[in-house]
Amino acid sequence: MLSIYLRFYEELNDFLPEEKRKVRFIHTIPIRTSIKDLIESFNIPHTQVSMILVNDEQKDFSYLVDDNDRISVYPFFHSFNVTSVSRIHHNIPKKIRFIADQHLGNLARYLRLCGIDTEFNECFHGHELVEIANKGDRILLTKSHNILKRNDLKFGYFVYASDPEEQLDEVILQYNLKDGIELFSRCLKCNTLLIPIDKSEIEDRLPEKVRKLHDNFTYCKKCDKIYWQGSHYQKMKQKINTIL
Repeated sequence: MLSIYLRFYEELNDFLPEEKRKVRFIHTIPIRTSIKDLIESFNIPHTQVSMILVNDEQKDFSYLVDDNDRISVYPFFHSFNVTSVSRIHHNIPKKIRFIADQHLGNLARYLRLCGIDTEFNECFHGHELVEIANKGDRILLTKSHNILKRNDLKFGYFVYASDPEEQLDEVILQYNLKDGIELFSRCLKCNTLLIPIDKSEIEDRLPEKVRKLHDNFTYCKKCDKIYWQGSHYQKMKQKINTIL
């Protein structure tokens, strides 16, 4: 048996039982194994790991753990600059876009509000989610650590936060999306890009009050929905600006 000494940092502790959180603990394994497999044996998706130190030296996921190794595992760093260290490389698509699992419907709506391409259907589960994500080179946002351990999944990220506003902040920080935000450019219902539409084309469909107060409208071709900058728009704009 091999004895190793492990310590997980910050939010990675959320995946661990109470007695293993924020402490260094001894773990035994029968044979040498990759550090990636070791980390995932604790239900921690490798997608959440940014840096690994073994005996104070940086290693990647291919490293085979050895007897008496002292291993420290770190998540992504958002609150301070770590450009001086070499982080573990995670593949991401050239164009950042997402698919959210059935637990992240509100996050999907907020991402669409920000103009970020996000697929969502509460009926999508397991294999179907992975298949859609891979086919469209989308990053799977999920609250399931097991799905992120699937070898066939190209891109994935476990969302730690529970509150949808905090989830939005987390995802935008994780993928550095703030500069690319275009508020109210996508349909909240189906994710399609909205197009400007002349008032004269849809005037007969507008409530009387809207017809009198507004002149600028956008339209979703896919679900035949009309948008305008009413009180709801202003409230949502204020909320999004507060989050960001």
